[in-house]
Order: sequence, then structure tokens, then C-alpha cells
Amino acid sequence: MRLHRLAVTAFGPFADPQEIDFDALSGAGIFLLHGPTGAGKTSVLDAVCYALYGSVPGARQAPGTSLRSDHAAPGTPTEVTLELTAGGRRLEITRRPEQERPKKRGTGTTKDKAQSRLREHTGDGWTALSRSHQEIGEEIEHLLGMSREQFCQVVLLPQGEFARFLRADEAARGRLLGRLFDTRRFAAVETLLGERRRAAEARVRAGDEKVLHTAQRLAQAAGDSADLRAWPLPGHQPGDPGLAGAVRAWAAVARCSARERLDVAEYALAAVEGRHAAARRAAEDARELDRLQRRHAETARRAALLAEAEPERERVRALLDRARRAAMVAPALELRGAASSAHLAAAHAETAARAELPPPLREAGADQLAAVEQRLREELGALGAAHRAEQRSAEIGRERADLERESRAAEEQHQESAEWLARWDETRTALQERADAAQQAATLAEQLAGRLEPARMNLSAARRRDEFAAEAERAEAELLDLREESAAARESWLQLKEARLRGIAAELAEALVAGEACTVCGSAEHPAPARPAPGHVDRAAEDAAHAAFEQAEQARSAVERRLAAAREARAEAASAAGEATTAELLSLTADLSARHAAAHAAAAGLHAAREQLARAEREHAARSADRLDAETRAAARASRREALDREQASLEAELALVRRDAPTVAARARTLEDRVRMVASAAACLRRAETAAARLKEADDQLADAAFKAGFDTVEAAADAVLPEYERTALQHRLDTWQAEEALLADRLGESGTAEAAAQPPAAPDAAEAYAAAAAAKLRTAGSACDAARVRCTELDRLSRQMEQELRALGPLREDYDRVARLAGLTAGTSADNERRMRLEAYVLAARLEQVAAAATVRLLRMSGGRYTLVHSDARAGGRGRSGLGLHVVDAWTGSERDTATLSGGETFFASLSLALGLADVVTDEAGGTRLDTLFIDEGFGSLDDQALDEVLDVLDSLRERDRSVGIVSHVADLRTRVQAQLEIVKQRGGSVVRHRTAALTD
Repeated sequence: MRLHRLAVTAFGPFADPQEIDFDALSGAGIFLLHGPTGAGKTSVLDAVCYALYGSVPGARQAPGTSLRSDHAAPGTPTEVTLELTAGGRRLEITRRPEQERPKKRGTGTTKDKAQSRLREHTGDGWTALSRSHQEIGEEIEHLLGMSREQFCQVVLLPQGEFARFLRADEAARGRLLGRLFDTRRFAAVETLLGERRRAAEARVRAGDEKVLHTAQRLAQAAGDSADLRAWPLPGHQPGDPGLAGAVRAWAAVARCSARERLDVAEYALAAVEGRHAAARRAAEDARELDRLQRRHAETARRAALLAEAEPERERVRALLDRARRAAMVAPALELRGAASSAHLAAAHAETAARAELPPPLREAGADQLAAVEQRLREELGALGAAHRAEQRSAEIGRERADLERESRAAEEQHQESAEWLARWDETRTALQERADAAQQAATLAEQLAGRLEPARMNLSAARRRDEFAAEAERAEAELLDLREESAAARESWLQLKEARLRGIAAELAEALVAGEACTVCGSAEHPAPARPAPGHVDRAAEDAAHAAFEQAEQARSAVERRLAAAREARAEAASAAGEATTAELLSLTADLSARHAAAHAAAAGLHAAREQLARAEREHAARSADRLDAETRAAARASRREALDREQASLEAELALVRRDAPTVAARARTLEDRVRMVASAAACLRRAETAAARLKEADDQLADAAFKAGFDTVEAAADAVLPEYERTALQHRLDTWQAEEALLADRLGESGTAEAAAQPPAAPDAAEAYAAAAAAKLRTAGSACDAARVRCTELDRLSRQMEQELRALGPLREDYDRVARLAGLTAGTSADNERRMRLEAYVLAARLEQVAAAATVRLLRMSGGRYTLVHSDARAGGRGRSGLGLHVVDAWTGSERDTATLSGGETFFASLSLALGLADVVTDEAGGTRLDTLFIDEGFGSLDDQALDEVLDVLDSLRERDRSVGIVSHVADLRTRVQAQLEIVKQRGGSVVRHRTAALTD
């Protein structure tokens, strides 16, 4: 894979479109990516990763974060385009993330969905391949042969992560290697075997529990007996080896005891059944005799009661007969009562209506009142025309009032317009002068604004120049002290090292063991081992001195980097500020700001002044036209007022004749309407009273005729005999009840068995029932005992067969569990057969780590001058720890092997860089041998001295042998002189920009 071109727009810190030519940078083999902190160096690597995989590394793609540049214009879309060669194909990938943009119509924003585009360059130009996110992701992952995590680890080499990898424990190393080499299938095998082991164990335990559950059911079914109390249920738990035999033996004892109890219960039941049958027959005979005797006594008592009620029966018959005849007169009685009520109400209404009439009409008849009503209605109809004339007169009054108001308003408007027009020339001159002054101030403000912004930029640069100059002076003074401290620490370390080397024989002698070969000469005899001389320096003292020297060197390097950054920043600021001092630039900026603010404030009223002048001119034209129109309208109002006066005088003369003594025509009409309503009501009441009297007389005649026909002497006698329907129904029901009782008693007295039973002695059914109940209880008890014994035997036989089947089915399950448990323990590292307690996934990763350590050692030997070698260790971590992912470094100077966590800062960088390059080679081979022609190394070079830096650059330069290019991301100033091809990220107020610096191109 080789990168050719990267173009970004509105991405990260880059607001404007930026393009990076990797072909030009890769010509030298090594190129430098540098810039100040926060400029966007890492964003370049993020853009490459986003173009390939649609996401950026690590936490920068966390929820809530945005890839869009905060400096970009709202309408500029965020876009990344990457051109690369992979698998022999020239491809171009373009991606746009989901982002907000201004709406094309109206205000606010709308959200655009994420977009992706893949093109391929053929002999005929670019050809579109896909716009699907999923298809493009699958195609790129297929061509590169690695996932996003692998790509970020082997192409974007993050040195900090590999330094942590060197110091990490085996669990952390396992997680990283597992992601890179995709050992999920081996972890899945471990998980699968563990799940199968747990499932098999659960099946075995479930089988044992099922057998024990069946045994408990056997115990419940067997109940309590002397045999079972002497032989209780075994107390075995699931998994106990003797569970099956113990349960089988106990079940056999329970079945024998149950069968013995069944035989005893059957003999007892046969004896109780005979006694119960005899008691049941005696009880039935006693109940029948008691029933017949009680029936005879009840019949005699009811016959005596019926004879006593005979006089009451005769009275009810007579009362019911009168009520039936009176029911024929009831309709006539109801009709007469209704007519009487209607006549009384009509008489009262007639009296009230005559009281409201005037005295001359109180004794008048209905026809006379109808004639008076007709005359009043004719007079009321004649008032319609007078009402319309009265309305017109009122309208004329309102119209004359409106004309008066219009005249007064027109006069006031005319006076105000005349005064305004008199001041017109003076007003126009003042407004014109104000607009001209604002226009001059606006021109001056534009001129001052053009001078103010450069002055502010120069002042800001001058301030930074002064700050960086002070920082450089402080760093120089601190650097002198640190250089002296570093030199003293180095001298002390070298002296201690030399002293230790002189006494190294004594140190080696301390490790000699009698009878074991010497590591120097090989002899097993040690006649005169060396002894430490006074003042002997041991390894701990030398390591402490060396650590102090390295700490001093790190502090010196940090100050040197800070000094170089301060000097560079001071030079950039001085170039931007020019030769003027900060005080001069501050004075110039303050003067320009004050003048610009004053001019801007004066120019702010230009638009308002022009608008006010235009409004005044429009108002002058309108007032001049209104003055002419007002004179015409005044003459028209005078003519109209005279015509209205004449019309109103004529109408008032006519209305005076119609109103009479009423104030208005409406009042006169209301008076006539009240009189018409009163006369009409009185006439109606008179007619209703006459009709009611006629109906009352007719009802009296019908009532007398009905009473005579029903057999009553008078109407009053017929009215007294009338009974309500519910009373007649109740009397008839009493008669029917007496008749039914009489028939029933006659039937009972004719029965022969009842009389015979009454002649016998009184029966005793309660005693017979008690004896039968006692016999039935004994039968139920015996039957229940027999049934329980029979059910117990059946249930014990069934449960015994069930338990035997469960025991047979449990054998294969236990064999399967033993086999799976051995395999799961071996792959999980918990089995005794696995001596190193190494998991299957760790075993596979250990092989990969061994390959990575071998590939890394090739470069580490060159970087460390042949001193260090990385080796893989499968030793156990100690205690109950696992083994398989240990990583040690072998020091050729001392011949010792130690953990990589003990390396110093510079040594850790050597080892982590070698590990990163070696891991890139191994992962590439694992991914199918995909060629990686472009690599990036992120930071870590600041911990190296000049010699070590040269060695690292030589190793990186050797990558060109396979036509690779390496991009170094670093702040180290020395790299800018050692690496000619550079990509500089410049941080600016409006967003970062990129600059290429190569032998052939500088922008």
C-alpha cells in the first residue's frame, strides 16, 4: 500500500482546502511531519484513517465529538479525499461525515447524511466503483488485508502505546495481540469448551438432582412405617459415587413394606362393609315411618284451620262481587271528575281576565271584545309608516353630527399643515447637512479600519516576540545549570562504572557455588575467590548513578527543546512584528482604535439621516395635495347640511300627528299592543268557560245512567264500592288459596298408608341415622386406608421404574462430562496436565510474540550497537499467575536477561520502535503479505542523544531498500536539519495550513 495524495476540507483544524502530496514527500524515503502543539499533525493521520475506514483512531471518534473544523464557513462541507495504490490498483476514496449545513430556504440548519465514494484509475481515466459505505469498507479491508485497529498499529506506529506494551502485564499484552492477530477463534474454542463443560456438568448435576427428586417422591409415597423408620432414606448429594446403589436398596425395602400394609387393609375393609349395609337399611325404614306420621299430623292441623276461616271466606266473596260491579261505573266517575276540574279552572280564569279590562268592557261578551280587538289591530298597523319616518329623522340627526365633526377635524388639519409647510425650507436644509456629515464619517471609518487590523496584528506579534525572548533567556540560564549537572552526573557514573569494573571479579565470585562450574573459566573448583576491596562499588550504586545521569540528560534535552521552540517562535514573531517596539505599536494601535471608533459612531446615523430626509420630502408633497382637497370637501359639506335641515323639519311635522301623547312612535305602538293582548286574552277566557260548563253537564248525565245499570241506588253508593285493581287481585288470590288448600287436604285424607303409620308407635330416625353414620365413617376410614395402600404400592412401582430409567440415562452423561472437563481444563490452563497454566489463546499469541520479538531484534541490535536482544519468555509470572506472554531483553554487555519494564527512556524508545516495525512485518505477513510502502512514526525521538538519533535514522533509512517511505511525526528541532523532506503544519487564527518543504518543492 502506497499513499499518493490527501486532500482535506473543513476537517479538524483545517478550515480551507489543503492538499498533501505524499509522492513528493516520499521521494527521499524519510520525511518529517512537524508543527506546533495543536496545529494538526495528528489530524493528518486521522484523515488518512478516516478516508480508508470511515472512522478515526481511539477516543477521537467517541460519541459527542465532531470531525468538522470549528474555523470553517457554515456552507463549506467537511470532506476527505485520499488517493492510494493497494493490491496493484490505483484508487481514490472520498468521504463526507454526517454534518449540519444552512438551509437553502429560510433560516436554521438541516442535517446531511454521511457520504462515501470509491473510484479506480484505469487506462481510460477514473471509473466510479461504489457509493455504499459497507461495500467500500469491505473492498478496502480486503485489499489491505487488515482491520482499522491493525492498520492504526502497523502503519500509524504510535510509540507511546508500544512503550506501554513493553511495561504492561501479560493480560494487557494479550488484549493488544489478540486485536492485531485476530485470535478470536481460539478464544472462542476456549469459551465453547468451557460452555460445554458447564453444560455437561449441569446435565450430570441435573440428572443426579432428578434421581434424588424421584427418591424424595418415593419417600413421600411410602409414608411412615416401622420398616422405613429402621431404614431411612440415604443422605447422598448430587455427584456422590454410591448414590445409585443406596437409592435402589432403599426403594426395594419401601415396596415390600407397602405391599404388607395393603394386605392388612383389604381384610379390614371386608368386615366393615357388612356392618355398614345392615345399619343403612335400618336407617331408611325409620326415616320412612317418621315421614308418614308427620304427614298425617300436618294434614289434620291444616283441616282445622280451614274450617275456622269459613266466615271470612263469605265476607271476601261479597266484597269482591260489589267491587266487580263498581268497576263498570269507574270510567264515568273519572270523566265527571275531569270535567268538574276543567270547569272550575275556566271560571277562575274568566274572573281574572275581566278584572284586567277597563270598566266599560268588564261586563261585555265575547263578540263585543272581538270587535274591540279588531279596531285596535287596525290602528296598530297604521303606525308602520310613522316608525320609518321617525328612523329617518334620527339618521338625519346623526349625519348632521358627523358633518360637524368632519368640519372641525378638517379645520384643525388645515391649520397644522399650514404651520408645517411654513417651516419646510428650514427643515430640509438641516436634514441634508446631517446626511452629508454622516457620509464623510463613513468614508473616514473605512480608511481607518484598513490601517487598524495590520496594526493590531503587528502589536500581537510584538507581544509574542517579547514573551518568547524572555522565555529564551530563562531557558538559556536554566540550560547552563543543567549542562553542568549532566556533566557532573556523567563523570560520577563513569567513575563508579570504572571502579565497579576493577572489582568485577569479587562480584562474580559472590555467585560461585562449590561443586558448580564457574561462568568465566568453567572450573568446578574455586580455590581462591576474589574478595571485595574497601570502597567496592556494586551494581546498585552504578545503576543509581546511571539513573541520575539519565534523569539529568532528560531534563537537559527537555530544556533544549523548549529553548529551540522559544527561539523559533521568537523569530517568527519578530518577522511578523517588524522593527517597531511594542510601546510604539501599542500607541499607534490605541490612536487608530479611538479614531476609528469615533468615525464609526458618527457614520452609524447615515442611513437614518437619509431615510428621515426622504420621509420629509414625501410628507411635503402629501400635505400640499391635502390642502387643495380639503377646500373642495368643505364646500360639499355646507350644501349637504342645508338639504338635511329641510328634510328633517318636514318629517317632524308628520310625526307630531301620529304620536299623540306618546314620546315616540315605538312607545305608541307598545301601548296599542298591550291593549290588543289584554282584550284577546279576555275573549278567549270567556269562550273556554262556556265550553267547560257544557262538558260538565254532559258528564253528570252519563254517570247517573252508568250507576243505575250496575245495580246501585245512588251515584255515591257506586263510588264507595269502587276498589283499586291491586285490592281486587289480592281478594281473588285469597279465595283461590282457600280452594287449593281444600282440594289438597281431601287428597291426603284419602291415602291408606298414612293412616296405618299414624296407628304405630312414634319412629326414632335420629338414633338409626347416628348408628348408620358411625358405620359409614368406619367404612370410609377402612376404604381410604385400603385405597391409600393400593395407590402407595402403584406409585412406588411407577417411581421405582422411573428412577431406574433415570439412573441408566445418567451413565453416558457422566462419561461425556469427564471427557469435556479434561479438554476445557487443558485449554483454559487450569488442568494439572497443563504445567505452565497457559491458555490456548495465549499459546497461539506466544508463537506470534516470538515472531515479533525475532523481527524486532534485527533492528534493535542495530539501534543499540549490538547490545540488546528481545526474547519471548513462557515462564510463569509467579504465584498463581499464568505464563506464555512474557517479554525480556538480553543485555550482551552483562549477559543478563531482564524484563523490558526495566529499560531506560532512550532504551525503551529503541525497543518500542523496533517492536513496532517488527510487529508491522509480522502483521503484514499474517494479513496475506500485503506490501506496506508508507509508514508513520508518532513522537518519541526527544529522548535520544545525537548518536542514538543517527542510529535510529539509519535503521529507518534502511527501509528504503524495499522502496518504503517513513513519515516521522516529531517536535525535535534537530530532525529539521537531518530530514530534508518536510511537511509543516502552520497554526493560524483562521485554521491551520500545510506547507511542503522538499528539494524540488517549497510552498
